[in-house]
Amino acid sequence: MDRERDIAIVGAGPAGLMAAEVAASRGCAVDVYDHMPSPARKLLMAGKSGLNITNAAPDFASKLPDTLAPMVAAFGPAEVTAWMEGLGQPGFTGSTGRVFPEAMKASPLLRAWLVRLDGLGVRLHRRSRWTGWSDDALTFADGTAIRPAATILATGGASWRRLGSDGAWASLLPGATAPFAPANVGFRVDWSRHMERHLGAAVKNTGLIVGGTTHRGEITISRHGLEGGGLYPLSPALRDGAPLALDLKPDMTLDQVRERLARGRRDSLPNRLRKALRLAPVQVALLQEFGRPLPDDLAPRIKHLPVPLTGPRPLDEAISTAGGLRFDALDERFMLRDRPGTFAAGEMLDWEAPTGGWLLTACLATGAWAGRAAADWTGR
Repeated sequence: MDRERDIAIVGAGPAGLMAAEVAASRGCAVDVYDHMPSPARKLLMAGKSGLNITNAAPDFASKLPDTLAPMVAAFGPAEVTAWMEGLGQPGFTGSTGRVFPEAMKASPLLRAWLVRLDGLGVRLHRRSRWTGWSDDALTFADGTAIRPAATILATGGASWRRLGSDGAWASLLPGATAPFAPANVGFRVDWSRHMERHLGAAVKNTGLIVGGTTHRGEITISRHGLEGGGLYPLSPALRDGAPLALDLKPDMTLDQVRERLARGRRDSLPNRLRKALRLAPVQVALLQEFGRPLPDDLAPRIKHLPVPLTGPRPLDEAISTAGGLRFDALDERFMLRDRPGTFAAGEMLDWEAPTGGWLLTACLATGAWAGRAAADWTGR
């Protein structure tokens, strides 16, 4: 049996590392265990195209479950930005409100973070897979068994298995979890061969109609269907079977589209779509793909083009997951009701949030919350 430490944290992603920082800053002796050979692999992958760490939107909390409101109020966008800058990584806010480190990548931030944690005495145990409990001892696949004063579980969701989030931990908490489901994910479309030339094309200036509401955002034609940031926030409704339609001219009314089409009656239809409406080639292709047979009055079809989705892409391709540890299994401190002294944080909890800064900020906020609660539990 290893010597007792104040707090053991399972999972070295953003939530687990933030919990470690908060608890260690309170004077706790903290050990972090992760089954991967290096920490925060999903964070590093997210930062390859620009680490969008938070968002300056004034209604930030409105896109998160009410359950997370206290956590985000305590450690929200302003606090995340200040924390990042405190690690020597100045940030900037883009035109859409997204906040990035100036370096754009996650690696400089993570390096500085690990140095800080080391300075606080946090010990990182790599290749340590958690296997549950034996009586009151926390156990690992290599035979390690420890009895910390408090435990924080930050084991991640069930997507991007190769980066460490495999969801295998759910079997260790029977009766306390909701089934995993893909979130922030693409959706399958059975394209005809005529769409092959448009694979990889971005669909811009197009409204996404779900549940009677038109949303704006860019999507991409992939070999298997539709992808992209414009689609991801709609994942919950689409996953539950809501139909998707496209508005190919969202800045025009139905009558305006009709009037534009009527101006060039002598032109061929492709020319009218290109000249009168200025539809991009990929938009015309989508109209041909899903609008046939094209009616004489084409305006309603342009304003509301149904897209036959055949379900979300697989769980492991999702950016994040819904499902996981249910909130009714936790108290307000995020402590497991049936296991006093064990807290939880991050994406392993049953919530989902859009990309654009919400997902990562909520992981950091719940990690900070659990870190404070665990430190309180130990009396620090």
